[in-house]
Amino acid sequence: MNRILIAEDEERIASFVQKGLRANGFTTVVAEDGDMALHHALTGAFDLMLLDIGLPGRDGFTVLRELREARVTLPVIVLTARDSIRDTVAGLEGGADDWMTKPFRFEELLARVRLRQRTAGRAPEVTLLRSGSLALDLRTRRARADERTVDLTAREFVLLEMFLRHPGQVLSREQILSHVWGYDFDPGSNIVDVYVRALRRKLGAERLETVRGMGYRLP
Repeated sequence: MNRILIAEDEERIASFVQKGLRANGFTTVVAEDGDMALHHALTGAFDLMLLDIGLPGRDGFTVLRELREARVTLPVIVLTARDSIRDTVAGLEGGADDWMTKPFRFEELLARVRLRQRTAGRAPEVTLLRSGSLALDLRTRRARADERTVDLTAREFVLLEMFLRHPGQVLSREQILSHVWGYDFDPGSNIVDVYVRALRRKLGAERLETVRGMGYRLP
């Protein structure tokens, strides 16, 4: 993974990021508005996109939504001045792989880009995960529970995949936060519990077991 699309309309920031990435061996292209960013992203010519939310034309949320509706799996790291939990959750729920707020240190951005490199380099061994009558198709990103097809949001998908890859294992909230969201939320946040409840509503309450004081487990 070395071809990166930078969707950023602020010339100073785009130049700063582009210069740093090129110095570290990456090939970069800058898109100055949302329409151009979506066009480039749909070509399949890039391995990663850095996406600003406040783009002219289509904003970043719209670009991200249209990409995922087109079933484009291009990894996306959002770079934005918006720092509210509401916006962060909306972006991650909409299919972003990571979220960084401005101002940021280039060293941290580079570390996150390289993390996506390592993740992309590990091709999935299987395309279908199963546990009893529960199945998750990694290609269509849909679950089946007792022969029912269940549509999942982006975060619900990653969370269920994590449980299915570790059946019978107790996963702590900290482990889930680190894997599903990629970085720490406020320690007092109940976001993991909220998403577990959402999965239970869709798949059946018995699917995910609470291990008091420890975390959750797929029996």
